[in-house]
Amino acid sequence: MITLLVAFFVSLLVALALTRLVRDRALAWGWLDQANSSRKVHVRPIPRLGGVGIVGGFFAPLCALFLVDSGVGYHFRSHTELVVGLFLGGAAIVALGLYDDLRGAGARLKFAVQFAVAFGLYAMGFRIDVIANPFGPELVLGALSLPFTVLWVVGVVNALNLIDGLDGLAGGVAFFGVGTNFILALSRGDVLLSLLLAALAGAILGFLVFNFNPASIFMGDTGSMFLGFVLAAVSIKTSTKSGTAVAMLVPVMALGLPIMDTLLAMVRRSLLGRPMFSADREHIHHRLMSHLVLSHRATVLVLYGLCGLFMLVALALNFANSAQSAMLLCGMGVLIVLLMRRLGYLDLGRARGMHQVRQRNLWLRTMVKDVTRAVRASPSLEVVWNAVRPLADALGLSRQELHFQRVRPTGLADNVVFEAQRPAGSGVPFEVRITLEADGEVLGAMLLVWRDGRAAINRDEELALEQVADAVAEVAGRLRPRADAEPGRLVAMRK
Repeated sequence: MITLLVAFFVSLLVALALTRLVRDRALAWGWLDQANSSRKVHVRPIPRLGGVGIVGGFFAPLCALFLVDSGVGYHFRSHTELVVGLFLGGAAIVALGLYDDLRGAGARLKFAVQFAVAFGLYAMGFRIDVIANPFGPELVLGALSLPFTVLWVVGVVNALNLIDGLDGLAGGVAFFGVGTNFILALSRGDVLLSLLLAALAGAILGFLVFNFNPASIFMGDTGSMFLGFVLAAVSIKTSTKSGTAVAMLVPVMALGLPIMDTLLAMVRRSLLGRPMFSADREHIHHRLMSHLVLSHRATVLVLYGLCGLFMLVALALNFANSAQSAMLLCGMGVLIVLLMRRLGYLDLGRARGMHQVRQRNLWLRTMVKDVTRAVRASPSLEVVWNAVRPLADALGLSRQELHFQRVRPTGLADNVVFEAQRPAGSGVPFEVRITLEADGEVLGAMLLVWRDGRAAINRDEELALEQVADAVAEVAGRLRPRADAEPGRLVAMRK
């Protein structure tokens, strides 16, 4: 027990010190998460590399075990596959997270690394062989063990990443998952898993000192994916030592909130025709804030309470027989349905218009794909402007502008402005300005104006414009040295 306490406090202190250091350096170097999207809750730029503190805090006491000549250190070093899996897999996930936080990583790269790590874990003995069935005999997976294990690891990594939407939320959710697995490991006398979980708990709490509302730093993808990775790997180990009546049900229940939120996001985006990896403001924490009119901090505390309930049910499942497990699962199922209905996920009135929304989104995605393809093939800024002009008809704009900042060989700067307007509605103008930025440098801006009476832009239109703006910024950075358009140019918009 003393070793567990030492590991916890070492992790806590290292995470505290490292998170503060990273926060100060990120502020000084401008590594900030900008509040430039309607889906984001914060209103000012915040550093987003706090995951480095979590990673450092977790590994600090584990690395010390390689230097300490003790029984615990020998026990730790003797489990080669566990140690190698956590260190190598964790390093790959952290490298991916840092790259994503600093430069941005696409879904293809993320999944390639995550699946490679998951296959590696399976090869090192992290395997799900049995799926619990409290209503009958357990399901032995056999050849399906590999895909189930891989999907579990990748799913939990992304579930923690998706739930990271409010100050302190992802860290708190992970802490409850760690707490559940720690109690189970300790009750079975598994010193090694208890040690790993104690270290992770200390690292999370050290980070939460700076991340709880109002946060001064975010964990970023580095932290959220690393937490998901460790929880996924440790959960497999704790489940393999459970009775077959509850194998894998306990970790699933312990991570019930992020798993439920991820499944809802997948269903929602599929039904609405949105890209599976697009961000929105329809997560459980967003719904709590809008439907129950809760503050940022109150929403996080309510979700902490829900995680606590999931934790208690997970622990109860571990000690319950099959009949009791079935009753607990049915009770949680009823509670989840009531919660979903209260938050508007089962609103039948909204479902009636879902088909129209899906058709428009699919059409919008096709249009954006055509526009971005034309933009990336453009040999000049004038051709870029002609490529984005179809947005006016597609989105019902009354005015559309495209601004580029150009630096001449003499060092003097001027602006290249393309503008088009047409009569489209008589309401109060509503403007949206999107900064064109590449590699931290502002290259210009897109300005779009509606006069159709709207007071906001919906998330699907915003997502489409963000994709077009990214393509325009990419090409502008390439063409700027040979920009040939005249400043102040006015282009008439055709119907």
